[in-house]
Amino acid sequence: MAQVLEFKLPDLGEGLTEAEIVRWLVEVGDVVAIDQPVVEVETAKAMVEVPCPYGGVVTARFGEEGTELPVGSPLLTVAVGAPASDAGPEPEGSGNVLVGYGTGAPPARRRRVRRMAADVVTSVADAPAAETPGPDDGPVPVISPLVRRLARENGLELRKLTGSGRDGLILRADVEQALRAAAAQEAIAQEATLLPPATLPDPTARPTAPAPETAPTLPTDGVTRTPLRGIRGTVADKLSRSRREIPDATCWVDADATELMRARAAMNTAGGPKISVLALLARICTAALARFPELNSSVDMEAREIVRFDRVHLGFAAQTERGLVVPVVRDAQARDAEALSAEFARLTEAARSGALTPGDLTGGTFTLNNYGVFGVDGSTPIINHPEAAMLGVGRIVAKPWVHEGELAVRQVVQLSLTFDHRVCDGGTAGGFLRYVADCVEQPAVLLRNL
Repeated sequence: MAQVLEFKLPDLGEGLTEAEIVRWLVEVGDVVAIDQPVVEVETAKAMVEVPCPYGGVVTARFGEEGTELPVGSPLLTVAVGAPASDAGPEPEGSGNVLVGYGTGAPPARRRRVRRMAADVVTSVADAPAAETPGPDDGPVPVISPLVRRLARENGLELRKLTGSGRDGLILRADVEQALRAAAAQEAIAQEATLLPPATLPDPTARPTAPAPETAPTLPTDGVTRTPLRGIRGTVADKLSRSRREIPDATCWVDADATELMRARAAMNTAGGPKISVLALLARICTAALARFPELNSSVDMEAREIVRFDRVHLGFAAQTERGLVVPVVRDAQARDAEALSAEFARLTEAARSGALTPGDLTGGTFTLNNYGVFGVDGSTPIINHPEAAMLGVGRIVAKPWVHEGELAVRQVVQLSLTFDHRVCDGGTAGGFLRYVADCVEQPAVLLRNL
């Protein structure tokens, strides 16, 4: 007789507590092998395929495409046939369900699953029905620790909420809606206390007809609402947190990039892999951070410490069809322009194809944002929390410029640095930006650090 095993959404790591089902890769009744991807999910950091640790016949799926599930909730059930008598006891699964990387079962095990598939198909009809979670799975129907923490930090009693998830599961959206409602009630109460005495109702006055309701602030016709979740939701949360927690300041300068562009052209005509402008700017950034290490840091307010990093893990902003992502180039300080160009190209292609892993998008210490590709000159970037600084680069465009005492047409770029004022003062930030501008104007300055 087949045994029905339940596969739950595994721990995705990197602090992720939920994922949205983007596309099911199997149907009920399909035969699956150990480590076969069964569903494609979108986390707050990347799109990944989830492999199933069991081999057998899919008997149930939980959640439609577009549904957001917390870690630990059921994904599907698999009917697994009894092993052959001469093969010994069969483990329940491969034992490793790390998202996006397979579960590491040995090849012999995979072949065995295929041999037993026919037996599973014939016995699945006799398998017991899959158990579904009950509405009272614990004192409060909450799985996500993020939901519990959000409620705890805002003094919200979870027992008073009715969850919108499966079997009454309380989701983050339920907590956020309750907090918005509480804030609205508080605002109404505060507004009532601020009314002048003349406008307060007279308790002795005769009742009058209620005043007509005021028009809502937002229009109701022709409105489309898009949930803030997945990458869009993560961007919203992270940028809001950055603005809320980091006292940032921005300085900027125009630089003559003519010599930098000439140097790049000379490199690319010498043969070998092409060098990108972004790679040259990244090389300049790592050299500048070596001179001004205060900006390659983060602030730990709980410990009241500035955490400075010896290595530069350089993030760069990449626009994709799914939104803005920031892949990270590890140990950028140890790479030359050619190696940086190759790594930028690899990560950009992975971002556009949705193949970035959570590890590709975390752990950055400084971010380079080339918004010049959008045809704009300047910007005041929002720091990529919890980093301490971001360098923004505008478009490189021909402009009138005083060069060697004469007016000339030169390739000019605007550079902007947004920095956390807790880690340094304006002198350090200005020194960093001035050094970057000097390297852009005179690439030979970089030779001093080689």
